[in-house]
Amino acid sequence: MRFRRKGSDRKPELNLASMIDATFLLLSYFIFTSGAGSNESKLTPNLRVQQGTDAKDDLEPQVLEVLRVSGALVYRLGSVDYGDRTALSTALKALTIDRGLFVRVYPGVDVGSAAAAIQVGRDVGFEAVTYVPAK
Repeated sequence: MRFRRKGSDRKPELNLASMIDATFLLLSYFIFTSGAGSNESKLTPNLRVQQGTDAKDDLEPQVLEVLRVSGALVYRLGSVDYGDRTALSTALKALTIDRGLFVRVYPGVDVGSAAAAIQVGRDVGFEAVTYVPAK
């Protein structure tokens, strides 16, 4: 903001163009970012309660771990390790697709291998594939 003086009347003049620009930028920022998040009421839960089935099995997540063991890439499903995508695909076909799949990626695994695990889950037919970084 710059005060200007005109001639001899000594009244300061305020340049409001920069203030209008800053106000417009803030207004547009808040308008665009307010719609970026999805409402929690629109999210669907992955847990379902079924009558007459074992509730313990329904609440156990299906977790696919991607990690390095002795320098080699391993896809671990439960206690079984798989070294390639075709064997992993065969193992994932035996799981319940409706319950979703969690892909936990451990440190030391490259992005391509993590993406490959997610893609294998999608190719098998899982609608809900969730990426979970390991701590």
